[in-house]
Amino acid sequence: MYRTGIGWDVHSLVEGRELWLGGVQFKGAEKGLEGHSDADVVCHAICDALLGALALGDIGEHFPDTDPKYKDFPGTEFLKGVRDMVTQHGYRIANVDCVVMSDAVRLGNRKKEMQTAIASHLGIESGRVGVKATTWEGHGAVGRGEVIAAQAVVAVTKTGG
Repeated sequence: MYRTGIGWDVHSLVEGRELWLGGVQFKGAEKGLEGHSDADVVCHAICDALLGALALGDIGEHFPDTDPKYKDFPGTEFLKGVRDMVTQHGYRIANVDCVVMSDAVRLGNRKKEMQTAIASHLGIESGRVGVKATTWEGHGAVGRGEVIAAQAVVAVTKTGG
């Protein structure tokens, strides 16, 4: 039995923060994403998609931004926590597909690195993770370089099924 989920996240770009996307640090970026954790929109969107596939709520319910232990928490640690929840419910991750929306930062050759990092933290082969990028060509907050957003779709399958 397969189940699917979709996730979405967006954070504002601010000065004085490191930029993390898909578990990869973008050193030299002028701005990073604002948030209680590291604000890695890619990891957060994947977490929400996985939680949604199993009707387990959203990332904020499991890792609230009101909890000091999640201050500057890496998105990859959220991935591992959600991966464990998927396993505990008798499922395995079949695949992950995500798209990063950014005019502020171009992903270029970093997509493969992100794919590898995401797969590693989810405990799956990198060939089961898709990472794409798109710009909004000047439109809206993404196009003005004010925010970076990500969307993810996942499939999970019942263990042994």
